[in-house]
Amino acid sequence: MSTVTKYLVYGPNKTLRRIPSKLFEALEPKYLYKYNSSANNDEIYVAVYEQYEKQINATITLTAILECNDDHTRVELKKSGGRMGFRGSSLSEEKSAESDVIDFIMDFSKRFGLSLQEEVASPASEEEED
Repeated sequence: MSTVTKYLVYGPNKTLRRIPSKLFEALEPKYLYKYNSSANNDEIYVAVYEQYEKQINATITLTAILECNDDHTRVELKKSGGRMGFRGSSLSEEKSAESDVIDFIMDFSKRFGLSLQEEVASPASEEEED
């Protein structure tokens, strides 16, 4: 089981730069890596959240990648793990780490007047070059 969700957040530069620090303060990741570009003012954060699902006896991992540059912040969430098979994936009654992160980003964007846009992957077309 693997899903990828992508968001673009637009707004003032100073407000966009606060998203990662506020997110990691509110929802502390298990692992966190920060990269600062020496060529320009870009920052990249990679955070890993782990959540144990008792019902399916498996760990679900959420990898959050936040790319901050001068005009927008790109958020990419990749959920993996869990268990598929005879029992399928059970519906969890408690909120998942993915929904917590998405709710935080939507709430932060709404409170500070930022524009939030979800990136939708277009289906790959199979065109042959002649």
